[in-house]
Amino acid sequence: MPSADVSTIAGRIADIRSSIARACERAGREAAEVTLIGVTKTFTVDDVDEAIAAGLEDFGENRAQELLPKVEEASRRRLHARWHFIGHLQRNKVRDVLPHIVALHSLDSLRLAATIESEAERTGLERLRCYIEVNVAEEASKEGVPPAELPGLLSSLAVLPHLEVAGLMTVAPQVSDAEQVRPVFRALRELASANGLRGLSMGMSEDYAVAIEEGATVVRVGRALFGPRV
Repeated sequence: MPSADVSTIAGRIADIRSSIARACERAGREAAEVTLIGVTKTFTVDDVDEAIAAGLEDFGENRAQELLPKVEEASRRRLHARWHFIGHLQRNKVRDVLPHIVALHSLDSLRLAATIESEAERTGLERLRCYIEVNVAEEASKEGVPPAELPGLLSSLAVLPHLEVAGLMTVAPQVSDAEQVRPVFRALRELASANGLRGLSMGMSEDYAVAIEEGATVVRVGRALFGPRV
């Protein structure tokens, strides 16, 4: 089979999907088990349009100030995109962001959860899928719940009817060899399993194949899909 033309977004999506399929095969999994999110940070709605034309439906944004104008323009252009919020969400941005996303991948505190619950109740939102961000590597520079605090947070979230805990999320340390972060992904999988959770949002451009081998159900890919950021 000829290799994809990776000079285009469509070609890069095809290449990534092939890589996902190979990683799933190595792990004895089905490729359909993995959702590919295109991370649009710094990229344009024209790029989103091109990705949609190539069959991608899920897109992730890190910041409210980038998400909101993109959602508005995509809606105006009648583009069918499912938006995920994958960065740190400030509580004062919940009201703005909540109506536009299908999932939050960075729930990291009970205070944020309570704000979401209150806003969802106020607006009649049924439930929001959330992944709890866990700082598996316990890096001081990273957001996320320390692993030891996860059971307590899960217990507190269980009484909030407008939140659905879909699983866990982590951002692995930046390394030159993806094999170096395999233990981080494995630890998140084991933590999810110990707490009865299945969803694993982990893996980015440099390490998504390793993350899939360790059980990722969602990978968040930006540069490898859209090209170098300017």
